[in-house]
Amino acid sequence: MVNIGILGCGRIGQVHGATLRTMPQARVVAVADAMPDAAKALAATLDARVMDAMDLIRSDDVDAVIIGTPTTTHYDLIHAAAAAGKAIFCEKPVDLSVARIKECLAAVAQADVPFMTAFNRRFDPNFAHLKSQITAQVIGDVELVTILSRDPSPPPIGYVKTSGGIFRDMMIHDLDMARFLLGEDPVELTASASCLVDPEIGVAGDFDTAVVTLKAASGKLCQISNSRRATYGYDQRIEVHGSKGMLRADNVLENTVELATADGIRKAPTQLFFLERYAAAYRAELAHFIDVLETGASLSATGEDGLKAQMLADAADEAARDGLTKTLVYG
Repeated sequence: MVNIGILGCGRIGQVHGATLRTMPQARVVAVADAMPDAAKALAATLDARVMDAMDLIRSDDVDAVIIGTPTTTHYDLIHAAAAAGKAIFCEKPVDLSVARIKECLAAVAQADVPFMTAFNRRFDPNFAHLKSQITAQVIGDVELVTILSRDPSPPPIGYVKTSGGIFRDMMIHDLDMARFLLGEDPVELTASASCLVDPEIGVAGDFDTAVVTLKAASGKLCQISNSRRATYGYDQRIEVHGSKGMLRADNVLENTVELATADGIRKAPTQLFFLERYAAAYRAELAHFIDVLETGASLSATGEDGLKAQMLADAADEAARDGLTKTLVYG
């Protein structure tokens, strides 16, 4: 049995708490949040105790922590958890600074504790199957990856101002998926971005519409497009073209029923937003984390993956602002 402490009892903490409640091999023993009412509410659903964050991290009966707090708090919590010898599951981004992420990973390495970056899309059943088909060479050698991510509507301006921007907050998932599907690190990046959805996002210094092209050393290409507005629902699609064929993962709909009349054929809309669309992925990523702690298996979505995705996001933001192609150097 793995004893878990949840740091952060907001939306994502509640998602992880609900998932762990269904897992017989793990249990939540404690939760912490800067908002006492949020902590009490989540603790009540999990039969867990409410603690101060640092007391939770130092508690002898906590084996691992889930960090679902605001990004600005991750650095201190990761260092404290590593020093306490706790396994760490951290929501993305690990930090908005590459230098600080490296410091976090150094602390984790020194403590020799497991660290997982929560790139849940790797664990989506459809995307995971697509990856397995790539690995099995069903479409031969990968040549071109296309990733489309479009939100139904933009987030509140208050969130935009602290999120790190569209590349670090939204596209970072797609940048990780690009590495995951290409099977290698991009070495060249170009980007273009605009503010077409909400002028206030531009006033806040961010973009709401963006396109990135990545090139790997082998010549493989990846195109990523993001928008903060999709009038038809949550749009999440991937296409991979290879030397022997093509793989495509389409949107997940609210149901599979089609209506056919003289006016044409109608399908159900896409699932509303990320909590619904990636519900299975959230369950699978936590199951993977717990399995690693129990068996010693290798982690998918490591701290290094979180670091490289952040480096790509930084390069994309710079390229969108200065119009220059970025040569990527990792290290």
